[in-house]
Amino acid sequence: MNPSQPVDPPSLQPSPQAAPTPGGKRVWWVACGALTLLMAAIWVSLGVGRSEEIDAMLALRGALAWMGLGEPLPDAQQWIVELRWTRTLVTALVGAGLAYAGALLQGVFRNDLAAPSILGTTAGASLGASIAILAVGGYGVEFLASMGPAPVLVMIAAFTGAALVTWLVAMLGRSGGRYSVPTLLLVGIAINAVVGGILAAMQSFALSDFEVAKALFAWGFGHLDDKGPTEIGLLCLALAIGASIIPFVGREMDLLAAGEEDALALGVDTGRVKALALLAATLCAAASVAAVGQIAFVGLVVPHIVRLLAGRSYRDLLPLSLLAGAAFLLSVDASQRWLLGDLRLRPGVTLSLVGGPFFLALLVVNRRRMSSW
Repeated sequence: MNPSQPVDPPSLQPSPQAAPTPGGKRVWWVACGALTLLMAAIWVSLGVGRSEEIDAMLALRGALAWMGLGEPLPDAQQWIVELRWTRTLVTALVGAGLAYAGALLQGVFRNDLAAPSILGTTAGASLGASIAILAVGGYGVEFLASMGPAPVLVMIAAFTGAALVTWLVAMLGRSGGRYSVPTLLLVGIAINAVVGGILAAMQSFALSDFEVAKALFAWGFGHLDDKGPTEIGLLCLALAIGASIIPFVGREMDLLAAGEEDALALGVDTGRVKALALLAATLCAAASVAAVGQIAFVGLVVPHIVRLLAGRSYRDLLPLSLLAGAAFLLSVDASQRWLLGDLRLRPGVTLSLVGGPFFLALLVVNRRRMSSW
């Protein structure tokens, strides 16, 4: 080479194509696995029911007719297919919303044990929704189904309750400029106990009105039946708004995980990141509760599984939690409908039976770390 020939600085020289990292391959495989599980759960959910079995081609034809792109199925088949598609989509969207909210809360509090159900976010949303039900005169489950959507007041009240509880936990769980894990857990337990007592009192006062008591009970344990297109629209809107912040907080939450002081030194606006993440988590959790009621532990279990399989980077964890949450909750619902039939439990009960032991196992595994927090 001619010594007099100018040479580009190293930073400006073209670099060869970077080979895919093992972490990138792992994330891709996890995404493919979650998508495969979701597709299988959709197939089972559409095929299982009290009436006739629905095969894949019939479900596809019914979905096209539902969207106005084909001829309706004969007799009652179209109605059956629409009901099953509605339940399937609502279940998947709720799972995605709760798992995504859990991943965001774990990033904000830098605490793998944070979740909407443990910190009281879903309980606050359930309390707000229950108060709204009573305030408008006691909408029963059948009345809500006849209206199509959950009323706008229920959604607003659920968001307000979730936001207030999340703010209270954030204030009480902070000590000495940082969040204490034991304090967060204790505050969450206390708030869940208080909210549970209020809900029990409301149910006891409403026992004289069967429809009101039934609606409050349904909100407390979750119900996936009798949903309509507006619940789907509500959940899609909340998830679209919530997921839109991923490009603006993903990298910043990775830096925040190393410590707030270090993140500030690297130029991260921690206040903006936390505000966006908390608002998105509250919106997704509140929309899920307003649509189907309170379902616990999805936001704890799913981000943990994704983190173990795909790594701790929030740029990957947040979108994967959306996909894996949909696959997880729909798989649980479809499996118990297939195995138990009419004896199936409410989703909130099922997830408590699954998530409770999972949470206890995490506490046992992390007890040495917690002693130093």
